[in-house]
Amino acid sequence: MSFHHERRAEMWGSGAKEHEGLKMILGKVVGTIVTTISHPHYKNRRLLVVQPLVMDGDQPEPNEDFIALDNTQAGIGDTVLVNREGNGARQALNIPDGAVISVIVGIVDSVYVEG
Repeated sequence: MSFHHERRAEMWGSGAKEHEGLKMILGKVVGTIVTTISHPHYKNRRLLVVQPLVMDGDQPEPNEDFIALDNTQAGIGDTVLVNREGNGARQALNIPDGAVISVIVGIVDSVYVEG
């Protein structure tokens, strides 16, 4: 499965650049994050590593993977819809003051790209 995405977006954490206009993307869950101590807003929530999807023939940019809070019970290998805009992510999680940039809001069954 493939899907076009805009170039590099903000990464989770400080010092990262924000790409204007990039709010929702499709990605593939490629890993999990295990923490022994984490922010209270992450309690009972999984952190997953997501790789943005690209069109057939395109190569993903190195280091574009990012961390997202899971709100859907996604797992490794799942194609997911990710809100990559902090305010929208906090609204989806119902944490108005949360320390969140990216949240998985859906598991995608299929994608059709005309062209």
